[in-house]
Amino acid sequence: MLGEANHKIFTDLIKNSSKEELLWMNEYLNQVLPKQSISVAVGNPAVNKITIVYGTETGNSKRLATDFASKAKQQSIHAKVIGMDQYRLTDLTKEEYLLAVISTHGEGEPPIAAKKFYDHIHQNGFKLNSLRYSVLALGDTSYPLYCKTGEEVDEQLNKLGGIRIAPLQKCDVEYEDDANGWFNGVLEILSIPKTGSSQKESSVNQAPAVSKKAGKQTYNGRVLTKINLNDRGSSKETWHIEIAAEGIEYQCGDSIGIVPENPSAIVDEIISISGVDSSKTVSFKNENFTFYDLLKHKINIVHLTERLVKQYAEITKQEIPAGRMNLLDLLKIYPVKDTTQFEEIILKMNAISPRLYTIASSPAAHEGEVHVVVVKDTYIVNDETEFGLCSNYLSELEEEGQQKFFVQPNKRFRLPAPDKDMIMVGPGTGIAAFRSFLSERDATGATGRNWLFFGEQHFATDFLYQTEIQNWYETGVLTKVNLAFSRDQQEKLYVQHKMLQNAAALYEWLVGGGYFFVCGTKDPMSLDVENALLQIIEQQGNKTPEEAKKFLELLEEEGRYEKDVY
Repeated sequence: MLGEANHKIFTDLIKNSSKEELLWMNEYLNQVLPKQSISVAVGNPAVNKITIVYGTETGNSKRLATDFASKAKQQSIHAKVIGMDQYRLTDLTKEEYLLAVISTHGEGEPPIAAKKFYDHIHQNGFKLNSLRYSVLALGDTSYPLYCKTGEEVDEQLNKLGGIRIAPLQKCDVEYEDDANGWFNGVLEILSIPKTGSSQKESSVNQAPAVSKKAGKQTYNGRVLTKINLNDRGSSKETWHIEIAAEGIEYQCGDSIGIVPENPSAIVDEIISISGVDSSKTVSFKNENFTFYDLLKHKINIVHLTERLVKQYAEITKQEIPAGRMNLLDLLKIYPVKDTTQFEEIILKMNAISPRLYTIASSPAAHEGEVHVVVVKDTYIVNDETEFGLCSNYLSELEEEGQQKFFVQPNKRFRLPAPDKDMIMVGPGTGIAAFRSFLSERDATGATGRNWLFFGEQHFATDFLYQTEIQNWYETGVLTKVNLAFSRDQQEKLYVQHKMLQNAAALYEWLVGGGYFFVCGTKDPMSLDVENALLQIIEQQGNKTPEEAKKFLELLEEEGRYEKDVY
């Protein structure tokens, strides 16, 4: 305890000091009393959000980073945890508070998983003047270049303009005490109140306001990242795509609409076979297009409906079997007589319809961005492999390219109140909605429990968002996780089987006020899940089939059973 005179001096000093001076004093005290716990009594933290990156060889850095994130959340600080191998390097210039936990490998080398991050910061060419950072270095004093990688990362971040919020902490093999002392010191610094920040902090747990606009607003986005989430050996391609757009507004549960383009090679072949002048201008639905632009950007030329195939037959006066065909195949098998006939066919065709994809990002965690997850649709037609128009189009997007889209609200699929429990069933790309939900709950500090059921074909190659799901579980964002990989055993195992295996707990969550969400394919997945849910309600609630159905209908009426299926 301070005496009255010293207490007045101390409080006056804090009140009249700048943030930089307070940081300096904190660092000075940490040096003077390195093993002491120096606590600053504050209400809300001055910093709401930090990023913790780790570079690890044995897993120690990851475990520490995850533990630190849990401690930060206990102090109402949202901590994003991510490995340096998965960190989006273009985000570094946007970071405000970054903590790096990194080990040294071999003869002073960064871990393999940290090499990309390490090389990036040493390329220079950019500035980090807005960055506040600190580095925890793990090493072994039996090696001559002890903690060398951590030292170099700390030094380079400073050279690029970053400001240390706490000095570099080097840790030997017995690292627990030093590591925890370093992070406690960082938390104290982050807790120094900001003047005039109370309004922003008081709204951290509120959903962002979304202004209402007339009609659909089209956003001109920029592709930031495109990653195939499946590993080598998978039979699938599942693409995670991140798009940045100025002024974007959406809520968790919404979708984005994208109008795909037709493949250039197919368009060129259609023009060549038909003999039409690609630069000729025509009017289509009250808009003028060149033939090339019409075929490339506007009209649907794949998997034509039976009506359009029949219409093609009538115009060309040919016998064509009923069914669906691509325009290119029609032209090859049943050629048009001349370009006039081709023009008549084209101007009667349908426009490309938008494809909707459930948003996989969160407004609170991914400000100014929208993420989607898309599986490349593959099917066989006449012994030839063909791809879904939009999924193929999205799989070939290039980073830094432009992409237009609009937001499609889904008012029937919304996050519950922050203190409510929720059960999420999202196999395959159905995980998209729940990546959004969990990111939002993580970022806003929601207190409700979260239970995820996820399924795919193989654990080794198809565990979508594995690292994020594991981090959410390790930091307590996810209370329970149940996984079903259908092809990893002799008998196929699906999410509904995992539900039945956890019937008692699942029913307890429901009767306790929990919400139940399903996202993914309608048939058969969502139907199988609903049947399993009815079975659980019937058995665990000692109800008749009719009573179980009424119970589920009541959940729907209360908005506690919601589906986003396709």
